[in-house]
Amino acid sequence: SDCPQSSNKMPAIQSSHTINIPEGVKVEVKARQVKVTGPRGTLSRDFRHATLQIETTPKTVKVSIWFGGRKQIACVRSVISHINNMIVGVTKGYEYKLRFVYAHFPVNVAINSDGNAIEIRNFLGEKVVRKVPMLEGVKITRTETVKDELVLRGNDITCVSQSAANIQQSCLVKRKDIRKFLDGIYVSESGVIPEQQ
Repeated sequence: SDCPQSSNKMPAIQSSHTINIPEGVKVEVKARQVKVTGPRGTLSRDFRHATLQIETTPKTVKVSIWFGGRKQIACVRSVISHINNMIVGVTKGYEYKLRFVYAHFPVNVAINSDGNAIEIRNFLGEKVVRKVPMLEGVKITRTETVKDELVLRGNDITCVSQSAANIQQSCLVKRKDIRKFLDGIYVSESGVIPEQQ
């Protein structure tokens, strides 16, 4: 027959993303384990669960995959985002702000001397003391200028955001109408630590 032989091979498709490494930051990759060192400290993360290539030069990080399906290609962007968050963490750091909300019973919050745990008392007038430890590398402080505000700071966005979520989740209203009882501690702001003026 004159028909060309059909090939069952997939086309050689590569999907990749590249980010630049800023001045003063060092990125090391060994067997898909990434270590980022910067002015604020060191962060490391294991990406061995994802079957992709991570290559680094002094100026860039490239994550790529060959013959990837839809979900594998989505992993490329996710890994690049994680590495970028690590770079921002060791250069600027992350900050989450939380505000207390109460209608009648004022929420009483005590921070321990090391700034790595808090105790919440008098939530909805309850006698139980809620103790919430911060995750590794997260420091918590009370804002002097703003009433009823907490500030969480750290290099690892996962630890900072999860610590904020743990505080918020510890103050859930049970067995009442949550449309009426809006008491709690809620995240009001999140982002990088602002530069000192």
